[in-house]
Amino acid sequence: MAFGDSTRYQSKAAMSEINVVPLVDVMLVLLIIFIITAPLLTHSVKVDLPKASSNPNVTQPEHIEFAIRSDGSFFWSGEQVTLEQLPPRFADAAEKSSKTELHIRADRDAHYELVAKIMSAAAQAGLTRIGFVTDPTGE
Repeated sequence: MAFGDSTRYQSKAAMSEINVVPLVDVMLVLLIIFIITAPLLTHSVKVDLPKASSNPNVTQPEHIEFAIRSDGSFFWSGEQVTLEQLPPRFADAAEKSSKTELHIRADRDAHYELVAKIMSAAAQAGLTRIGFVTDPTGE
């Protein structure tokens, strides 16, 4: 029993063809997997997204400029107010006109909890037009 006997293989030529059967098997399995999983990937939730435009919005005369700083202080058209003063002010503004808009200018570092409280108080008072003022430069 000679392990190093190479005379046995000298008469055979080297195999020059590529065996494609395993490649085809793997490709068929992958094709079946993609056929099964493709419908699962296209399932999505329908959401009615707002349309954005580059034109500036025309601000109506009856609007409230409301600012929230990162330290938790609130400003109603430049006047500092507390959270307890807001529900009656929102109710008065809603009674004056149903088209009164609330423009919220929240500081970048303001807590979302404060913004949510303001939006909730405004909605409970009857203000339905609430918008956020952003910096268009993004800086």
